[in-house]
This record gives sequence, C-alpha cells and structure tokens, in this order.
Amino acid sequence: MEQSTPVASRRILVVDDEVTIAESVAARLRAEGFTVDLAHDGPSAVDAVAARKPDLVVLDVMLPGFDGLEVCRRVQAVRPIPVLMLTARTDETDQLIGLGVGADDYLTKPFSLRVLAARVHALLRRVERAADRDGATILVGDLRIDVDQRRVWRAEVEAQLTPLEFDLLARLARRPRVVLAREQLLEEVWDWADAAGTRAVDSHVKALRRKLGADLIRTVHGVGYALEAR
Repeated sequence: MEQSTPVASRRILVVDDEVTIAESVAARLRAEGFTVDLAHDGPSAVDAVAARKPDLVVLDVMLPGFDGLEVCRRVQAVRPIPVLMLTARTDETDQLIGLGVGADDYLTKPFSLRVLAARVHALLRRVERAADRDGATILVGDLRIDVDQRRVWRAEVEAQLTPLEFDLLARLARRPRVVLAREQLLEEVWDWADAAGTRAVDSHVKALRRKLGADLIRTVHGVGYALEAR
C-alpha cells in the first residue's frame, strides 16, 4: 500500500495583505497539521518562496508591491509549485487570467475556511499521486512526455509546463483520441468535482495549446477534450 507523506511535513505559504484573513487561513491550516508561513506583499512572497520552499502557496490576487499574478509568474518561472489563488473579484476573466499564469485553483472571497482546507488537501494529494506513479515515457505522435522527470517535448522542442498543466496533459495522453469529459478531468486531475470548476479545465487547455500547439487538443463542444497529436 502506498504511504502518504505526513501532513506535518508539508509547508504552506499564505500570502494576503489583509492580516486578519491571512492569520485566519494560517490558523485553520495549522489546525489541519500543516506548517504555515505568512507574507503580506508581492516582493516578500517571492522571497519567502525562495527561502522556505513551500509545498503549496495560498495567494491573494490584490497585493502591495506587485500583485499575486506577478508573484505567480515569478515563482512558477523558478520552480513549479501548486498555487491556490484567492480573489475578491467575481469576474470570470480575472479568474481565468490567474489560472493562465500558473495557478492551479482559485477561491472567491468570501470563502469557507473548510472549503479552502479541502482544496489545499486535494491539490497536495494530486501532486503526491503524480509523484508516486511508476515512471514511464508517453509517446503520442511527435509528443514525448517523461513522467519521471516531468518534462514534455513536442517535435523535440521542450515546453515548460506548470504542475497542473503537466498532469492534465499526461491524463489526456494516456488515452489519445478518446474524448474525456470536463467533469471527469476535473475529478481525476484536480481531485475535486464542482461544475463551476470546468472553467479551470478550459483555461488550462488553452495554456497547453499556447505552449504546445493549437492542434494538440481537440474540443468536443458540450462534452470535453481529446488529445490529437500526430
């Protein structure tokens, strides 16, 4: 039986300029058994990621110094890391921008601390599950995926993917040309089922097309997606 990594060994960075919210989130996550660090602006968040090397970042969009989108861009450029983004904005475009720069999931304020904790656990389970899979190389047409090293090439040109982009691509590539429903992908890749989250699937598919080619993934309207690399 696979052994899960103890929660206590997981470090989370919470970034929010509203101290009350940051401390409430930190308290809930510490109660769940995590080690938690805090940052309250963009520059200190980037520094904290470099210094503390957290396993996951809970990141507010609106920050002084520079915003959470820029924080996400900078930390993902150095080391792929799961990011749960918090936003006070309900505009879908803002949420998709966050997902597009490398965030794995988002919550809109106000949010339930119980839901936030559940999302954190789900993201970490996904990362752990991906790390525990037997190594293999997946070949589909001119697409090559090294599961052990978590690296991807198309036509021998390497693409830099976020952790979630990689997991989504690998899930599609394991069943090439088979249409997988958005809800199925959300449950199997994100490890949670929520119809509203299908927008996250769409956003990450767009990112994969941008990085690997518009012809890589076929949309089946009203259903989902299929990998079509030749």
